[in-house]
Amino acid sequence: MKIGFVVNDIATEKPIYSTTRLAMSAAGRGHDVCLMGLRDFGYEPDGSLSAITATATAGKRYRSLDRYLEDVQAAPRERTELADFDVLMLRADPAAEAGDSAWASTAGLAFGRMVAETGVLVVNDPRSLADAMSKAYFQQFPEVVRPRTLITRDEDRVREFIGELGGRAVLKPLQGSGGSGVFLVDMEREPNIAQIVEAIARDGYVVAQEYLPAAKDGDVRMFLMNGRPLEIDGVYAAFRRRPNEADVRSNMSAGGKAEAVKVTDEMLHLVDAVRPKLLFDGMFLVGLDIAGDKLMEVNVFSPGGLGSCAALYGVDFASAVIEDLERKTGMRQHYGSELANVQLATA
Repeated sequence: MKIGFVVNDIATEKPIYSTTRLAMSAAGRGHDVCLMGLRDFGYEPDGSLSAITATATAGKRYRSLDRYLEDVQAAPRERTELADFDVLMLRADPAAEAGDSAWASTAGLAFGRMVAETGVLVVNDPRSLADAMSKAYFQQFPEVVRPRTLITRDEDRVREFIGELGGRAVLKPLQGSGGSGVFLVDMEREPNIAQIVEAIARDGYVVAQEYLPAAKDGDVRMFLMNGRPLEIDGVYAAFRRRPNEADVRSNMSAGGKAEAVKVTDEMLHLVDAVRPKLLFDGMFLVGLDIAGDKLMEVNVFSPGGLGSCAALYGVDFASAVIEDLERKTGMRQHYGSELANVQLATA
């Protein structure tokens, strides 16, 4: 199998990223693996698609994520025909493309759609990812699993809504991820809401969301594959992300700490509620962020934490992900173009 991983930029990838772990796992299973950045695509006059890619030393068995990525980043770049791939995995984080480079994520998804039209399996499905660029995508999931939410740029309405919630709310931008620009406001402490709303609204809409008391202990990141919990021999790819004492955010990139967690029936009921839409949208690998009986976020772009799961439980979940992609490429050989990309992505 020839598999490509699309990242923001090869040079800025890190060994701890789940994408590095997935790529090394695929290489370890004998596959031809390439990495490419959002700025590396090309459309030729004859209609063919290509990308400038990098790959680690062929045939070398890696045990170290650091050494694997070091070899990839040091490798000479080559122009590769994208139609030659069996799978293209989109793992770029739109939040990393802020300001003047916001075009990169949009362009990456556009190329992803064109690659899918050549018969290459592209996951997660690029058309659905385009819809998910905004946090408004989250509002399309069942109301029962979501915190109460307001999306607006009207400061007065934000104040009114916080009052309706009892005086506490989380404010964050409609675009973005990774915990960037997230504020917990408490009316009793008279925060400068005007400044916060102004800062967030400078780049778009403001999301005001019900504060979930369970979030004080952090949230649970749970991986789903094909709409179901990623699980090996009864062990779930899930862990608690506990925030540090001075920060409301539990994101690992914002200083959160990973802890083992027991997956509850309550969590599994949330999975059941979101599964139909994830399957319909072709969302192959997803990270749910859960606090209590509610979802805080659905990460469909580049959910991280496979390394934390491996360290906590001693289970190689990355290999299970690659194994399922192998299964899907076998299905594509049987069905050909009868299965659309969005269908095969979660089949």
